[in-house]
Amino acid sequence: MSGDKQYIELGNKIINEGVWVQNKRTGTRCLTIINHTMVYDASKGEVPLLNSKKSYPISAVAEIIGYLRKYTNAQDFADIGAKTWFANANETPAWLNNPNRKGENDMGLVYGAAMVEGELEKVVNNLSNGIDDRGETLDFWRPELFDKGCLRPCMRKHTFSILDGYLYLTSESRSVDYGLGLNFNSIQCYFLLLFMAKITGLKPGRATHHLINVHIYEDHLYSIKEQLTRTVMPMDTTFKISDWVNSLEDVTQSTKHAKEYFVIDNYNPQKSIPLKMVV
Repeated sequence: MSGDKQYIELGNKIINEGVWVQNKRTGTRCLTIINHTMVYDASKGEVPLLNSKKSYPISAVAEIIGYLRKYTNAQDFADIGAKTWFANANETPAWLNNPNRKGENDMGLVYGAAMVEGELEKVVNNLSNGIDDRGETLDFWRPELFDKGCLRPCMRKHTFSILDGYLYLTSESRSVDYGLGLNFNSIQCYFLLLFMAKITGLKPGRATHHLINVHIYEDHLYSIKEQLTRTVMPMDTTFKISDWVNSLEDVTQSTKHAKEYFVIDNYNPQKSIPLKMVV
């Protein structure tokens, strides 16, 4: 399964089996389930772009590139294609009152900026040399730094494994906004697997994404129900890393826009479904 099939099955599962939970941080009710897993087999060309609504691969890839570059400012993300961090940086009450905030657009130490120094380079070096120590992990979950950032990481951990010349990625999300975040994260997992495979000389295998708390915000429910009734049209979509990208430094030592890092062909989605971000 890939793309819409998995996405729609999960959406229906949340609607049919979910429990209403009041979210303290946002003050909004969420229809919630616990534990689900998505899998995309890159070796078979399964691409997690949706036909049932428009996906936003440039913005999703820009976010993960920004994490690898350890960005801490929402404008830096916007400059490479992701305008997703302005709200959390500038509208989160607890962060606005936090003495660690440096001013407008400052996000603090979140996601990649919270990684242990040298962790990314260690993983890339090991994989490039065929080494899998069963702990080739990028870990964004740093509780000791939570007071120094505007948001705890949702997709918080990525572990890479080598098996028979193939690279596998296992990612974990503690919290997933089905309407806005899930497909975004799926694209990020897929890009990260393909990118790491290319720069380490391995073949891309499967990207597995474990979701812990998956929810639909009450304000999103009507629009998501509309999406789930759409007839999905078949697509022969391809997604690959750009030919010029060959090293970690091509990302971390560059300021290039996210759209330069990948090529997508034959992507023909149905119209977008606007959803408001809940902060």
